[in-house]
Amino acid sequence: MSNNKINIHINGEVRLIKNSQSIESFLKILNLNKNNIAIEVNREIVSKSNYKTHIIMDNDRIEIVNFIGGGNNISNNKDFLEIADKKYQSRLIIGSGKFKNFEENLKAIDSSGAEIITVAIRRTNISNPNEPRITDIINPKKYTYLPNTAGCYNAEEAIRTLNLAREAGGWNLVKLEVLGDKKSLYPNMIETIKASKILVKEGFKVMVYCSDDPILAKQLEDDGCAAIMPLGSPIGSGLGIQNKLNLKMIIDNSAIPVIVDAGLGTASDACIAMELGCDGVLINSAIALADNPIQMGEAMKLAVKAGRIAYLSGRMNKSELAIASSPKKDF
Repeated sequence: MSNNKINIHINGEVRLIKNSQSIESFLKILNLNKNNIAIEVNREIVSKSNYKTHIIMDNDRIEIVNFIGGGNNISNNKDFLEIADKKYQSRLIIGSGKFKNFEENLKAIDSSGAEIITVAIRRTNISNPNEPRITDIINPKKYTYLPNTAGCYNAEEAIRTLNLAREAGGWNLVKLEVLGDKKSLYPNMIETIKASKILVKEGFKVMVYCSDDPILAKQLEDDGCAAIMPLGSPIGSGLGIQNKLNLKMIIDNSAIPVIVDAGLGTASDACIAMELGCDGVLINSAIALADNPIQMGEAMKLAVKAGRIAYLSGRMNKSELAIASSPKKDF
């Protein structure tokens, strides 16, 4: 190998580059904008302020990541969803995976009225730096990006992913999910609790995907998480809420927002979650995989509003016997 060239490993590929080169000059060669990306060298995140001075060395292992797909009407509504000291008018959070493209995703967000969108972290396509990115279509200054740890199966990988997310976009509000296996996508609560404690200490505002176990949900709250996100049923199943009893116990026992995450399949599922007293719902597959995602986004918006109003109104008492609507009168 020439003294003027070195080998590096970048996003899983081996590449020969010029020696004594800074990260910033290398990004120019790749035609990559440093905004909304994060760079890790040998599993250590490099701050953007050090791109000019950090020299790439022989055999460095470099990861470059960005967000992928994994404004709102002014209202007099005083019933806000408050998470980590920030208020939102919409109680519907929308995902960014499974849509046909980013444009469709944006239209579904607008029709749903959502203000928060979950985004995944993946390797930047350095072979095609002009490939469309979600940040080019869905403005992170208009919508709250919620970086998540989709695809992580242990605490270490989840913590690493969210630190990359913070470096890429500066966001501290994050969604933690640590999965147990690829078949059920059920949360690994041991690793989830481990990761949540560390992330909270590192200054993250953690919204955490969890099982519908009331005791473990309370543990996450006590550890300082910003919101609890119990599953309604397995991710992507569309089965709706399978355990209303446990979910209601979590709601009644929680002093922080409870947001149903996973398994909702249609508008009635979202309405039921809100009628139970949930503070919000996160929906991806039910909107993205609908025949008309934009129309389904609107349906979910209306369902969430209806369920919330019904909960605040207070439902009638249930009775095992019929009770006449019209009282008896003597004529």
